[in-house]
Formats: sequence, C-alpha cells, structure tokens
Amino acid sequence: MQGAAAATSPRFTGAEGPRIVGPGDGEYADLGKMGARFMASAGETGGGFSLVEHPIAPRALCAPLHRHANEDEYSFVLEGRMGAQLGDDVVEAGVGDFVFKPRGQWHTFWNAGEEPCRILEIISPGGFEAYFAELPGVIGAAASQGEQAIGAAVAELAARYGLEFDFESVGRLCEEHGLVPPG
Repeated sequence: MQGAAAATSPRFTGAEGPRIVGPGDGEYADLGKMGARFMASAGETGGGFSLVEHPIAPRALCAPLHRHANEDEYSFVLEGRMGAQLGDDVVEAGVGDFVFKPRGQWHTFWNAGEEPCRILEIISPGGFEAYFAELPGVIGAAASQGEQAIGAAVAELAARYGLEFDFESVGRLCEEHGLVPPG
C-alpha cells in the first residue's frame, strides 16, 4: 500500500468487526459525471484490495487514457453498459460482465449508453481508492487559479499514486464514441 493512501484513506480500519455495506452506505466522492462510493478500503482489507462503486452519467467518459504503475483494476457491471479501451482494443460490457484492466496497460472507460451505468471496481492492491477521495479537494483548492493550476494539481496527485494520463486522448475518445468529457 502506498504511503499517501494510508494517510488519506480513513475509511474502515477493520477494527469495527463484521459489517454490511448497504445500498446507501459508504462515503461518497462526487467526481462530476462519475462518482465514487467507497465500500471497502485498503485499511480494512489488509491492503489486499479496495472496492469502489462508480455510478456513471449517460455517455460520460470517466477519464483520459491512463495507466497505473501499482495496481490492477477489475470492473463488474451492475447496471447499464460500460465501454472501455484496453490497450488498442475497444470493448463493451453489459450487466454481469467483468472487465480486467491490468497495471501498466493504457486504458479508459465510459458509459456506453443513454441510461445510467454503475460498476463495482475492485482495485488490487488497495490504496488507490484514496486518489478518488482526494481528487475533489485538490480540484477545489486549485479552481480559483484557473485550468492550468487544476491540471498541475491533478498531475501532482496522479504522480503520487503512480498514475499517468494521456490528456490528448479526450477529444478523440469523445468524438469516436459519442461521449462527453470527464469533469
């Protein structure tokens, strides 16, 4: 687990004992056209994984093409249709489908439909969930300084989590798949 994640992911520690995470439970981060509901953190899984639910607005691109240096991601579609670019391949997954996004591979994902989409994201090892928790505050703190300041702040946060973005991919992805940009 990364040091930054441990310091900023105060979710559940595991000391609470057995618990149920109900449909309205868990902390939530509003990331614009995508949200993050924290269901299990690295702190309570011994760092092995984290579990985040992502509701995604219709036709919304969730992120530019990006790759993770430290973790694999696994997406399970609960509702709607998720599109994804995995390396050079483009796939579409429906309810009950499971998509693997290995560390080091350029990828992104989006809501491929006109209806809401919800996915469960398993992140292994855990810790990267803290990126989603920190992101709104980082953007908010830089917002009054303009787009360049926001970009620099997000890049600094991403670097702390071993995340690399291809921001130039956004326009192409939106045009090719009929999407609206993240944010």
